[in-house]
Amino acid sequence: MLNKTQIRYCLDEMGRLFPNAHCELVHSNPFELVIAVALSAQCTDALVNKVTKNLFQKYKTPVDYLQVPLEELQNDIRSIGLFRNKAKNIQKLCRMLIDEYDGVVPNDRDELTKLPGVGRKTANVVVSVAFGEPAIAVDTHVERVSKRLGFCRWKDSVLEVEKTLMKKVPKEEWSITHHRMIFFGRYHCKAQNPQCDVCPLLDLCREGKKRMKNREKAK
Repeated sequence: MLNKTQIRYCLDEMGRLFPNAHCELVHSNPFELVIAVALSAQCTDALVNKVTKNLFQKYKTPVDYLQVPLEELQNDIRSIGLFRNKAKNIQKLCRMLIDEYDGVVPNDRDELTKLPGVGRKTANVVVSVAFGEPAIAVDTHVERVSKRLGFCRWKDSVLEVEKTLMKKVPKEEWSITHHRMIFFGRYHCKAQNPQCDVCPLLDLCREGKKRMKNREKAK
């Protein structure tokens, strides 16, 4: 596990590598962001953006999503994985927004997680990106980077990773750290073929050092 000084160094280096890290899901309001993040589960942001480009032109409000048959919505998002279940959740989510929140996306994490298809990660993204509240959403990239570097333990659950990061990262840096860790994991510390040989954090990375040793042995 990294100490406080080492964690500070990691955060600063990720900031240096990706100073402009941000949410790459294209949206123009909190409602579109909720839909986009819900669609992004087990899917790339690039594909979601390709689908939502037309989707957000066709559907502007929760009411719009409820005025078409489920099969039509499924067809609109067919290129996205789990499209049947996601379409069903989107319509349920829209119904709840209308019935319980006057069609307005709530700005509270606990209220957001009541919406169908919205888990803790999605809620954290929405409160952070749409409403400017400090939050760390742990997706696959954040979890992988946190465990490889030693911010947390390999056996930690996603929730435990989030709580650990909240303790070790200054609150005012939660949101930007979330984005920088995603960029670091998406474009540098990839799931497959991470760029260990040019990584500025190699000396601190238990996973990276193992990988480099194995590469040397394989020569």
